[in-house]
Amino acid sequence: MKKLAALFMILLVLTSGLLFAQAQKESGKSYVFAANCAWPPLEFVDENGDIVGFEIDLVNEIAKVSNVKITIRNVAWEGIFAGLANGAYDAVASGVSVTEERKATMDFSTPIMVITQAILAPIADSSLSNTASLNGKTVGVQLGTTGHIFLDDFMQKNPSFKATIKAYDEIGFAIEDMLNGNLQAVVTDSVIASDFVLSNPNYASKLKVAGSASDLGDPEPIAIAMLKGNQEVLDLVNNGLEQIQKSGKMDELKKKWNIL
Repeated sequence: MKKLAALFMILLVLTSGLLFAQAQKESGKSYVFAANCAWPPLEFVDENGDIVGFEIDLVNEIAKVSNVKITIRNVAWEGIFAGLANGAYDAVASGVSVTEERKATMDFSTPIMVITQAILAPIADSSLSNTASLNGKTVGVQLGTTGHIFLDDFMQKNPSFKATIKAYDEIGFAIEDMLNGNLQAVVTDSVIASDFVLSNPNYASKLKVAGSASDLGDPEPIAIAMLKGNQEVLDLVNNGLEQIQKSGKMDELKKKWNIL
């Protein structure tokens, strides 16, 4: 009887230990990442209402290899960095270009890609090829993006360059306005421009990447941003990215989403 009692106690302790370990695992750390889900193929809402895209998959892989929970919150671009600053979320994974101005208040992960600015135009327009060719045109941008910032800066540095800049809350609104004849071009990240042309059947026969606006700025590293000094989240993201790169998963995701 004593042997049975001792065995029972051992089993009870082992079971309790396993339950405690499982509870610890299930109550592990959780994080919230913000994304403006209007940037295919990086992050967007599909026809089923699900948030999908390259960066969405990437964040989910970081959570998987790091054994943490990451919730992705769809946030308007205009206030996305203000939300990071006030602690509404832990990081921003939304095609964020690394700029010197942003480095003042944010830390950035290892870059996940490099992009340039590109010009989208109606397929019949043969007049556009570079930033200078936008002179006299009405051009759409997404409010507060690097395309918007750099184009405004280009105009200030080149007084003879005259373009009418219209800023939209989402790049898709600018695309639709161009198709309605209200814009002659849209400037946006190259990976976004290519996706609208190559991957969207609604636009493939109507739009083209008319040229590069590379003179708006140097090629831009894209990375995941977190509040400056948040070493915990920076380490979480960079360690996750390192594992994903080594395993070949990064190349697999880029191929899936046609990220060149």
